[in-house]
Amino acid sequence: MRLLHLIPSVDPRGGGTSEGVLRLRNALSELGHDGDLVTLEGPDSPEVAAYPDKVIALGPSRGGYRYTPRLVPWLKENAGNYDAVIVNGLWQYVGFAAWRALHKSNVPYFVYSHGMLDPWFKRQYPLKHLKKWLYWPWGEYRVLRDAAAVLFTCDEERLLARDSFWLYRSREAVSSYGTAAPTGDGKAQAATFLARFPELRGKRLALFIGRIHEKKGCDLLIEAFAQLAALAPDIHLVMAGPGDPNLMHKLQSRAVLLNMSSRITWTGMLTGDLKWGAFHASEVFCLPSHQENFGVAVAEAMACAKPVLISNKVNIWREVEADRAGFVESDTLEGTVRLLQRWLACTPAELAEMNGAALRCFEQRFQMERVAANLVRIVREHSPRMAPQLASPSHP
Repeated sequence: MRLLHLIPSVDPRGGGTSEGVLRLRNALSELGHDGDLVTLEGPDSPEVAAYPDKVIALGPSRGGYRYTPRLVPWLKENAGNYDAVIVNGLWQYVGFAAWRALHKSNVPYFVYSHGMLDPWFKRQYPLKHLKKWLYWPWGEYRVLRDAAAVLFTCDEERLLARDSFWLYRSREAVSSYGTAAPTGDGKAQAATFLARFPELRGKRLALFIGRIHEKKGCDLLIEAFAQLAALAPDIHLVMAGPGDPNLMHKLQSRAVLLNMSSRITWTGMLTGDLKWGAFHASEVFCLPSHQENFGVAVAEAMACAKPVLISNKVNIWREVEADRAGFVESDTLEGTVRLLQRWLACTPAELAEMNGAALRCFEQRFQMERVAANLVRIVREHSPRMAPQLASPSHP
């Protein structure tokens, strides 16, 4: 099949979606399913120049909605060259443009919601939810209603989506999600990371890696770490990732007040060997998030055989708990303290056992090759133009 992927932005600072799409396309290509990627940045943008894959850039686009007048005409002219279109994300123009161009065509489109229908946003941002509700009936509702299928990364995300808006209708499919196994020499990558941050040598590292965002529970992690740091002088917290400067300043100021500035390292965004080195150099990965539809970094940590300390608002928490690939608690300060306490109470043998369990969890559930195969199956099952191929086997 030839698949067209639509994404508002390929800027990795916006979250893990751009990285996920890159990994998914690579895995699809290995299965023989090629295609193209359309983004709404301008062709000359630094984000497009830095993206490690071929991109069709139809921007520049305007505002947070990323509107561009070029997308609908381009889709009407070119969509027939593909077997299906994959829309990544909601609340931006890529979805509505796909609906405008394709809902009466014979080219099916599929939508990855990427957790954007989680009712947490409704509770946390009631004014933003009201604005979304004004847009919903004539915009996103129709995008989801007329999609060949709306793709969820796990059952938890699918069930939560039903509580987002009362006017909700879609053909639901659980496709799973994941990432590619890391490449390179893990020990060498860890050495590269520690050479960049030599103050971390000889420490037991707890790693957070991702966007520094209020939904991620970064404040809980800092407060919980401060409560327990005196009990284990060799533990150190690594906060890796980009974020809003105001929030970063607030969190760093809080760390100073807690007398934790020497026990917490802020690395900024890490990529390539430095990112993988951070995983390999750490003992555990931490994500006490208030809302996480999947958490690519959780899968990446397990791919590096690292136990994960996560909240029960990370939607794959049931799988992690069932496989004993880490610890799960509530997204509260008390829950985050318990996560760190459970880690510190582990013997070396218990940690080694969890290392193996984390890697098995990744290999059995979240390898991108499995995700790609699931997506191919779903596209074939939900595409009318594929029906003749499925209904009758080919004859010599």
